[in-house]
Amino acid sequence: MKHLFRNKAFVLLTISDVLQNIGIWIRNMALLYFIMEKSHHNPIAISLLTVIEYAPIFLVSIIGGVLADRWRPKRTMIWGDILSFLSVLLILFVVFAGYWQAAFAVTLISAVVSQFSQPSSFKIIKRCLPDEHVSSATALSQTLMSLFIILGPMIGTTIYQAFGLEASLIGLLVIFAGSAAVLAFLPSHVDEAADRADSASSFTEELKEGFRYIGRTGWLKVLLVVYVLLALGAGLVQPLDIFVITERLILDMTSVQWFTALEGAGMLIGGIIAAVIAGRVKGSYLLFAGLAFLGVSTCIEVLSKWPLLTGAMRFVTGVLMALAQTVLMALMMRQVDEQYIGRLNGVMTPVFTGMLLIGSGLTGWYMAASSIIAVYFTAGAIFLVSSFVSIKLPAAKVPVEGMPAGPTPLKA
Repeated sequence: MKHLFRNKAFVLLTISDVLQNIGIWIRNMALLYFIMEKSHHNPIAISLLTVIEYAPIFLVSIIGGVLADRWRPKRTMIWGDILSFLSVLLILFVVFAGYWQAAFAVTLISAVVSQFSQPSSFKIIKRCLPDEHVSSATALSQTLMSLFIILGPMIGTTIYQAFGLEASLIGLLVIFAGSAAVLAFLPSHVDEAADRADSASSFTEELKEGFRYIGRTGWLKVLLVVYVLLALGAGLVQPLDIFVITERLILDMTSVQWFTALEGAGMLIGGIIAAVIAGRVKGSYLLFAGLAFLGVSTCIEVLSKWPLLTGAMRFVTGVLMALAQTVLMALMMRQVDEQYIGRLNGVMTPVFTGMLLIGSGLTGWYMAASSIIAVYFTAGAIFLVSSFVSIKLPAAKVPVEGMPAGPTPLKA
């Protein structure tokens, strides 16, 4: 790890990443509480917030990746922070004027900008680090993400409770300005323009070839089905987490931070366990166990009226899902042809996000027409189906070996 912190560009990117993570959680928690209050706990308004957060990922991710390859990465990231700063400033004035619905726009604009900034960040890491250090950098970034799942809700909740929405938005202004200032010190050699600029037709052809590769690779189609089921189930329950806290556990809505932190702690520990047991346990066991337990725990969570039981389910789910996602990452890295990894990710991300949006868009009306228990049991059944589908993946034949810990969480 020491070699990473001797690299100026990596250190500056890490500082910017920390600032961005703090900003994201301040935004997420402030908007969640603010809209809960203004909409009088309307589940449709909460599900709409989730849709707005993820829609740009579905609509812009492929375009953002292509343009990030053509543009100068340092300038792209700085302009992303500047545009985020200006958008928050505009929304702040609108909220002060009394139009609280404009708060939805904060999430929309930030999510759009991130689709250009994130690929640029990866591009800079590839340029400033030798190949043998990229895995360590990725593992560190994923560990930071898990830590922010634990600390982020606490930070966001504390600021909102103490100062309100306006102070949270002002805090975002400071964070975006600070991130842009940090990125300005990146060395100039990481900001070189790409040697080529692909035409729109070549981009379309490459995207089609990615679809053809998935179509002729049987296990990738199985993997796609697993991702679709996971996304649909997660979309159904994700916007309703806060209602489990307020309606089933009869706790204040701000208590959601502690349950999110427990799940984050589980994912952090699960990532460490995955590194320790690498090569000793078959990947199929971990994947099936993680997905199956997610289905069972989803049903238990909504039935539980005991905070300790609900918290225990969140923690164990975090551990097992970290293990399951490590298997999926190992499978992708081993089995996919190197030249198709980027395009496969470009296809998988919109598909996953699209199904997540469908689930989030339906869940408010589904809950209004039935009950929160019906919604959670439906999601639990979907997760259980995905666990049985996963048995057909070649992970059944390959043990987990040498994958970095700290996978990306399914729940945002």
